[in-house]
Amino acid sequence: MAYGQSADIILRGGTVVDGLGSAPVVADVAIAGDRIVAVGALGGMTAPSEIDARGLAVAPGFIDVHTHDDLACLAAPEMTAKLSQGVTSVIVGNCGISATHLRFDAAVPEPFNLLGDADRFTFPGFADYAAAVDRTRPAVNVGALIGHSTLRLACMAARDRPAGAEEIAAMRALLADALRDGALGLSSGVFYSPARAADIAELRGLMGALAAAEAVYTAHIRDEYNEVAAALDEAFEIAGPDRVRLVISHHKCAGVQNWGRSVETLGLIDAARIRQPVLLDCYPYTAGSTIIRDDLADGKIEILINWSEPHPEMAGRQLADIAAEWGCDQPAAARRLAPGGASYFQIHEDDMRRIIAHDGCMIGSDGLPVDPLPHPRLWGTFPRVLGRYTRELGLFTLEQAVHRMTGLSAATFALADRGVIAPGMAADITVFDPTSVADTATYDVPQAIARGIDLVFVNGRLSWRRGEGTGTRAGRFLRRQPRAAPPDQSA
Repeated sequence: MAYGQSADIILRGGTVVDGLGSAPVVADVAIAGDRIVAVGALGGMTAPSEIDARGLAVAPGFIDVHTHDDLACLAAPEMTAKLSQGVTSVIVGNCGISATHLRFDAAVPEPFNLLGDADRFTFPGFADYAAAVDRTRPAVNVGALIGHSTLRLACMAARDRPAGAEEIAAMRALLADALRDGALGLSSGVFYSPARAADIAELRGLMGALAAAEAVYTAHIRDEYNEVAAALDEAFEIAGPDRVRLVISHHKCAGVQNWGRSVETLGLIDAARIRQPVLLDCYPYTAGSTIIRDDLADGKIEILINWSEPHPEMAGRQLADIAAEWGCDQPAAARRLAPGGASYFQIHEDDMRRIIAHDGCMIGSDGLPVDPLPHPRLWGTFPRVLGRYTRELGLFTLEQAVHRMTGLSAATFALADRGVIAPGMAADITVFDPTSVADTATYDVPQAIARGIDLVFVNGRLSWRRGEGTGTRAGRFLRRQPRAAPPDQSA
């Protein structure tokens, strides 16, 4: 675009952090329609809206690679928890759980209840879900994985055994249809009961479809506790022969007895990356959050109850205190509280830092938007990385932090026109103050807007301004769109 022409919006004099890991530079950024049209010294360009961005960072909109916003983006399309922290795109369908093909005649079972009222929405195929997102037009973009557990639910009458050949073929057909319609890839969650009986052969049977489409495979591995090394090896064995890009979901070494083992697990990941493309994602907290499980109540870690269907009055209380009040041990109390959700303080800070600083690690919140008292990661993940771990602790540079939230994520999930500040790219842009950006969400008050997120543009539309949404909902459904030469993430 010639500099003498006009744009719709020009951000003047901001510090551009391009998403590729390049050193920040002071530059103007011009937007026309839904695209970035020029970056540089644009004194010859004019626009009806010119915004002074001096002293602020101008970055690609953050991409939350690990969410369970499948239905939240339809039920509450303003998506304030994400937009307020600079997130412009979410990837749904993680941990083997996705909205497509779900149908329940009775109460929604675990872990599908992590999505919310899954019986309220019915999507016979992936295209139906994509159409619903486009029709609803949430405030952020949505890209979707297909969940392996969901495929099992659709194709198997009994799920307490590995799938047979015909069942694998049926799952593969549904997966191929979804990939044809733009699905980003497949997720699995063999940690959870609907897929626990699946074996390597069953999941290997789905990898060919992913390889043909150059799509990604994300894995909530079978065990993040004592058997974490074996669980990683299983994931490598599933994805490796077809060289499918593998993402280890919310990598951690959980449980007191496993603290310090991230040296070992990252070593295994690095060794695997010599043979095959492997990445991972992580959230910047020492507590995880999932359904209430009695087997995780080992008496060694703190467990905070986020919600309980039979005992809603116990939300916000410690499991140990509830068990003492009821005169029982913690596993028994957990069984009485289920179904519900809890935060498990099971990760050592040193392990979390070591993992999140790995050069193959992206940022994913793993927040649960339907929890009445959610983990603070739902509202605070991205500002926490920028504030605490970048500015305060110096775990990585600003450009490295932004790369993990944008360019690396877009390349991994084949979002070709996102994640980079450059002419021709989608105008998903987050403008923030690197000197003050910080999370404010806590376990006591988890639904709190972050500081320092100044402006957020989604597809060229101003959607967040200094602590408030503008009411604009400019999100789109994002289909898989590989770049001409996607980077090989193996070492």
